[in-house]
Amino acid sequence: MSLYTLTDLLDERATTRAFAPAVERAGEAVTYSELRDLAHGSAAALAAQGVGKGDRVALLLPRSHEALGWVFGISHLGAVAVIVHESLKRQQVDHIVRHSGTRLVVAHQRARKLLAGSEVPILPSEADGRAGGGPPPSPPVIGQDLAALIYTSGSTGLPKGVMVTHANLLAGARIVADYLGLTADDRTLSLLPWSFDAGLNQVLATFWAGGTLVIGSSAYAPEICRTLVTARITGLGGVPPLWEALVRSPSPFFDVALPHLRYVTNTGGALRAGTVDSIRRAHPRTQIYLMYGLTEAFRSTYLPPELIDRYPGSLGQAIPDTEIMVLNESGAPCRPGEVGELVHRGPTVAAGYWRDLQATTKVFRPHPSPVSGSTPEYVVYSGDCVRADSDGFLYYVGRMDEQFKSRGIRVNPFEIESALLHSGLISESVVFTEVDENGENEIVAAVVPKATDSFDVEQLIAYTHASLPTHQQPARFHVDTEFPRTSSGKTDRVTVKRRLR
Repeated sequence: MSLYTLTDLLDERATTRAFAPAVERAGEAVTYSELRDLAHGSAAALAAQGVGKGDRVALLLPRSHEALGWVFGISHLGAVAVIVHESLKRQQVDHIVRHSGTRLVVAHQRARKLLAGSEVPILPSEADGRAGGGPPPSPPVIGQDLAALIYTSGSTGLPKGVMVTHANLLAGARIVADYLGLTADDRTLSLLPWSFDAGLNQVLATFWAGGTLVIGSSAYAPEICRTLVTARITGLGGVPPLWEALVRSPSPFFDVALPHLRYVTNTGGALRAGTVDSIRRAHPRTQIYLMYGLTEAFRSTYLPPELIDRYPGSLGQAIPDTEIMVLNESGAPCRPGEVGELVHRGPTVAAGYWRDLQATTKVFRPHPSPVSGSTPEYVVYSGDCVRADSDGFLYYVGRMDEQFKSRGIRVNPFEIESALLHSGLISESVVFTEVDENGENEIVAAVVPKATDSFDVEQLIAYTHASLPTHQQPARFHVDTEFPRTSSGKTDRVTVKRRLR
């Protein structure tokens, strides 16, 4: 297929699979042909408001086929979609709208209160411009044009807008659909927000294969299990908190038969070995794909199901058509076992940060070993510390900017968090430091027990004394029933730390 834009993708599917279900929710289906009609109507409504190529259009909408109609309608006009998560507060929404230079906001009724006082025009999501004739003219759009601004969760400050091109999105869709083996028979359960790169990729990878996207209405474990059964779901993607909820009692995940569930995927953080074992024990025929990625490059690595036991705890290797380098501080390749920074090269590398040249220059840099005479190629310096084994499989060590020294020895909190999870006593942990009265770093561990009623922190302390060196042992533990989440469903590490400091 010669597809260059999101509009190309929908037009192709509306031609080859016109009457096949593209999107389902609560048992109601919209075909690819009907979705294209929705996109044309949305494009007409936007054009009537003066939206044109390059304009940013913010979407404050629940996940629905109507929302996808707006996304593809924006693409039809060569404009740029800014998908805003519903859970964000007024201050965060205001920042995204202002920072992106949004020309128009499409919002449903409940979300419009978040825009009170905004000077940006608001178009009700119920607007429909299909009253007369066909779709409005579409300007020339190429793969390198911007398709979306994806705002990060803001774990290191105010959210930054990652500039994503049509080529980036389609490359990610093609690559993921390929290694997951997606076909037109696949039915993907969509639970992740579309403002999250992995959630948007689920949509586009499913459409790339001509499958059906089933929009989930709840992240409540019993409801997820019910949908998996009744909607005959073949694929489910999630982040660690979702999987922990599914395998934690009294979830019915272990009691229901899921004959259609062909695969599950995890991203957004490491999945505990015990959780992987629980999923496989409950549904041994379901394949598990462990993935690692970053918004600036979508997916970077994956570990196929057949290699999980051979390389436990690994991020896997580079996704197809991508090169992953592990570089030391001098920019030279690291030896096996040596810790360095993960650097991503390939077609999913974004175009930089919107209106932030300083951050772009830091993260998006020229290839460290350019080919003489070739066009400069930019790669993403992830800020993640990893190491590769002798077979080239990668292992996460932690964030470069979260490292600290304890008793004179450099430590990454992820090492301690991994050890705590390995105890089998907790389901989540966040480790950080505070300066004690002597000016030394004191290690603090916030944890969520697997079984709140029977948890004894003294058992966890004993485990750390037996399994961790002195310089990695937490001086203080804080026990919580659950952690706050970011808009993408991941643990909100910044808020956890802020509450305890």
